[in-house]
Amino acid sequence: MSELDAFRTNLGVTQGRVEVAPGELRFVLGALEPGQLFDLATGDCAEVVQTTELTGVTLVRVRLTLRVPPGLPAGRAWEASIVVDGAKRARTTCESGRTRTITDLAANVSKLTGAHEVGVRLELVSV
Repeated sequence: MSELDAFRTNLGVTQGRVEVAPGELRFVLGALEPGQLFDLATGDCAEVVQTTELTGVTLVRVRLTLRVPPGLPAGRAWEASIVVDGAKRARTTCESGRTRTITDLAANVSKLTGAHEVGVRLELVSV
């Protein structure tokens, strides 16, 4: 069993795979509800990854909402990225007190063939 941390303290309720309405599921990296505070350091992250066949695929796209509560220390932001085999292929950030709906985050995978580990990562970064 994994150690309980900021990203795994309430799995299935406000974190991880969460049913937000009957039949409507979301995957939450962080917390669905505001007000949960944790002591995090630059580089702390959570991600969801799956093996995906990329032969013939041009782009991997992600639609997401980044909601960052006020009070994030100056010089830090949350970064959402598309990772392929552990490497960031596309990324965007959101700073303290902002909410961003991202509809255009895409990673070019046109030169890859075969099965690869594809995921979405949420990471605390320095800006």
